Amino acid sequence: MTPPSRGGRPRRAADEDLVLSRRRKRRRNDRKHTRRRAVIFGLLAAVALVLAVGGTAVTSVASFGSSCDLESLQPVAIGENSFMYAADGSTLGVIPAERNRQPVTMKQISPWLPKATVAIEDRRFYEHGGIDPSGIARAVWADVRAGKVVQGGSTIPQQLVRNLYPVSRERTLERKLKEACLAIKLNRAWPKERILVTYMNQVYYGNLAYGIEAAAQTYFSKPAKALNLPEAALLAGMPQAPSDYDPFNRDELATQRRNQVLRAMLETGDISRGQYDWALRRGLGLKPGKLYTTIREPYFFSYVRDQLIAEYGSNTVRSGGLKVYTTIHPRFQRLARRAITETLYERSDPAAAIISINPANGAIRAMTAVTPGARGNQFNLLSQARRQAGSTFKTFVLAAAVELGANPDTVGYVSAPFYYKPEPEVDCDTAPSWCVETYDHSYRGWTSISRATLSSDNTVYAQLTLDVTPQKVGRMAEKLGVKTKLKVDGAYVPSMGLGSIAVSPLDMASAYATLAAGGIACQPMTIRKVVLPNGKADAGAGWGKRKCKRVTSDGVAYTVTKILEENMQAGTGTGAQFGHTAAGKTGTTDNHADAWFSGYTPRLATTVWVGYPKGEIPMENVHGISVAGGTFPAQIWRMFMGTAIGHLPDVGWQEPTKWPVWTDFEQGDEWRSFGYSDDDDYEYVAPPAEEETEEPAETTESPPATTEAPPPATTQPPAPTEPPPPPAAQPLPPVTTATP
Repeated sequence: MTPPSRGGRPRRAADEDLVLSRRRKRRRNDRKHTRRRAVIFGLLAAVALVLAVGGTAVTSVASFGSSCDLESLQPVAIGENSFMYAADGSTLGVIPAERNRQPVTMKQISPWLPKATVAIEDRRFYEHGGIDPSGIARAVWADVRAGKVVQGGSTIPQQLVRNLYPVSRERTLERKLKEACLAIKLNRAWPKERILVTYMNQVYYGNLAYGIEAAAQTYFSKPAKALNLPEAALLAGMPQAPSDYDPFNRDELATQRRNQVLRAMLETGDISRGQYDWALRRGLGLKPGKLYTTIREPYFFSYVRDQLIAEYGSNTVRSGGLKVYTTIHPRFQRLARRAITETLYERSDPAAAIISINPANGAIRAMTAVTPGARGNQFNLLSQARRQAGSTFKTFVLAAAVELGANPDTVGYVSAPFYYKPEPEVDCDTAPSWCVETYDHSYRGWTSISRATLSSDNTVYAQLTLDVTPQKVGRMAEKLGVKTKLKVDGAYVPSMGLGSIAVSPLDMASAYATLAAGGIACQPMTIRKVVLPNGKADAGAGWGKRKCKRVTSDGVAYTVTKILEENMQAGTGTGAQFGHTAAGKTGTTDNHADAWFSGYTPRLATTVWVGYPKGEIPMENVHGISVAGGTFPAQIWRMFMGTAIGHLPDVGWQEPTKWPVWTDFEQGDEWRSFGYSDDDDYEYVAPPAEEETEEPAETTESPPATTEAPPPATTQPPAPTEPPPPPAAQPLPPVTTATP
């Protein structure tokens, strides 16, 4: 490029650039002053709000002044173990100080790790005085918009305060101010390097690894000093959510988080574009170390410990002298394990997991898993594992339909090979097309929703999902208790109605417990009480408090429950009967890779999952049979429930106070066709039209008087003639099946 000449014109251009530069600088300064004023105003408003909360506010602020003292808040004593107790007071175990935890100096840490940590956690770490005003301003504004405290602007000093001192993480303005005060004093008392290296030595990186040295050994079998750029980026991104970003079990999310850290390092200038591109191309390179494989802990114990760390910080939990009283019932645990081991006893058998919840308050009463031939698993099969739910998910489709006013006894569909093609030129294997068959290729013609539930008819439920809409099905599942993200690329997909989305056993147990509770969803509870080292129970964290709310009417829950009760009496769930009033649903995925039984009584909701933890391995020859939800899962469920509560008096369902109001449920037929594709080996023949005699109504007490009409008597139209075959000009490839 030819350099500009020295004429007058370039000089004027330079002057104009200088003027524009000065203007931009003034605007930046103005914005800084504006932000500072906003921060000051926000903080003053926050303090005023704390002062305005009740008559005890003055006392709280007075005590707050003395508590913001690094000398008075001594770090938790090293070596003082934390104990965990079961519901009956027996000891579940001890959380000891990690003997293999090895604090290291900054010289013993890869130079990439401090850069990555600062880039992703606290970019202004070397500039601020312990708190980041801009971060606090964002948090205050978010809190004001939400009407409650929902966001934090935590810096590394603030996070270190949480890990070093027993400061509760309850989201209150008083806690934020106290934490900020301690962070400022810590920043004044300690050099930046000491704060950063202490933070990296204290923080929890998941899988029992406390501190960067233990993390490096756990994930890469190497010292922290030997970590390369992508390895350091992976570890730096984990402390915010160790379970979510666990690279051993959630490698895709872990990779996304690592790349997010690398992007932050590129933006801060810590790495070049070439280094960034090189690191992105690298795999995770995991090499599990001995620390990870040799520590054995029960599933519930590990799950509770993670909750404690989220509340108090790793150092307090590890050696803070806590006494933790939980909801787990040791007898239920023993019975759950026995039900599994007496059913699946061969070394080559698949694993099984059981989780059982009290519907009245969400308390987890049993939480265990067994992998035959292995002493333990690398992750919690009950809370961390995500597997396709199969037909157990149909319960949420049913609930959504009933809530919309669809009478499951009178609304029905044609049971036949079915395909949905919004785009005619797209085949069955390409979205948004969807082709569905029943597992055994048997069909009933016109079938009510109730009857289709008992036979777990995929073709009927596929049509019902489309009419209810995937959005309403997904939202019903979520409000009942499924916490796993159900959207695919930002949208709910139709196949979700047949259980194509992977969920956890905890999700399913929690959602079915909501139905058992008559439509009241309770947040799963594991901890009843935590006693702090000073001997006082922590009342501020909310342990043991029932956190429940109504999410659907008791009439919707009752209607679904009665159908699932009949399913256990005469449907796919007969193998789970144990002599008590109960309701439940089976679920099996393609190729028998996952098998489920989710069911409940008024007292207890229990989910059983069976499968191989290492992947979706077909279970087509286990003890000589193909594993489906009605086989081993139902058998395990029956054995556990029968021994856990079978000795208690039977309890029936409480009739609803608000019966569903049936409406003219709108059913569509657009883009839908019936019949096998031309490439399929099966020949569909519609069942003959028969006159069906209506079953006598079950004798029950009359429902309470309400302003809404009770469900009408069951009526069922005769089966239609053979449905039309698919268009000959548009043959479809073989369809996939999902088993009940």
